[in-house]
Amino acid sequence: MHSTSIVKLSVPAEARFARAVRMTASNLAVCCDMSVDDVEDVRMAAEEGFVYACATKPVTCDIVFGLTPDGMTADFSLGDEDPDEATDPSGEPQPIDLVEVLLGAVCDDFSISEDGRTLHLSKRTGVQNA
Repeated sequence: MHSTSIVKLSVPAEARFARAVRMTASNLAVCCDMSVDDVEDVRMAAEEGFVYACATKPVTCDIVFGLTPDGMTADFSLGDEDPDEATDPSGEPQPIDLVEVLLGAVCDDFSISEDGRTLHLSKRTGVQNA
């Protein structure tokens, strides 16, 4: 791979679509020639990124994967709800803190855009994280 390849995925922001997001991300990591450990980190980051995005209550979650020779990125579209206010289907508070800790552990970069509309994750090939 000599330049950036872009792959877009749009799924309903519902837990039952988490597997599609995980599988797509891990398959794309393989396309980037990532190690088994890096592929696992990407898979986990994609799942947690999707959980975070769903906590903001968008109707759909659009994910843009960027594949480069040295790694990959994933940008998740976010809804209007504050993820710290998220609740599970029964209305119980669903703390987002653990998701943020996990993202920090498996990603090289984890950030929210200034406008609060995009969660950005990146994973470089061969970089050891926490």
